[in-house]
Amino acid sequence: MPSDQFVQTALAILGPAAIWLSQSRTVQFQRWACIVGLVSQPFWFWSVWRSGQWGVGVVAVACALAWLKGLWVHWLAPRPSSGLAMLSLPPESKLK
Repeated sequence: MPSDQFVQTALAILGPAAIWLSQSRTVQFQRWACIVGLVSQPFWFWSVWRSGQWGVGVVAVACALAWLKGLWVHWLAPRPSSGLAMLSLPPESKLK
């Protein structure tokens, strides 16, 4: 059984790290967000079990599903790069 101090420290480090990585400008960092997020999930589930805060448990399950989607998108079934990084409008375009 992990100590509450250890669980809370893991949550305080892993949760914000995953969120921070998910907002990175580069895919090389973004793709690691789901890994860090998934590593944090057992600590969330343990914390919910110990505290009995089932509303937080629902959020933890939703986050776990979102991190699993990231695992699928970035690691298990990544799509090849399209090669199109930015769309440029010609100077004569009236959409500017």
